Amino acid sequence: MDTTIRNLDERAYRQLKARAALEGKSMGEAVSDAIRAYLAGTAPDTIKDRSLGDLRPEPYGEGSERLSLEVDAILYGV
Repeated sequence: MDTTIRNLDERAYRQLKARAALEGKSMGEAVSDAIRAYLAGTAPDTIKDRSLGDLRPEPYGEGSERLSLEVDAILYGV
């Protein structure tokens, strides 16, 4: 199907175009994938329905136990 879409976010469009190129996909395939993800509820807009309690910590490996304290010291001089 050929269509014209107006008023796209230019930055988002360029990012999608670059990602599609890296994955060897056409823009049509990339947009179709994005539409399917949106309809399946896996699009970024569905994040607003989540709670911070749903988030799980990411493992950063051995020796990162004090990472947040080190970041605070750098950013805030604490």
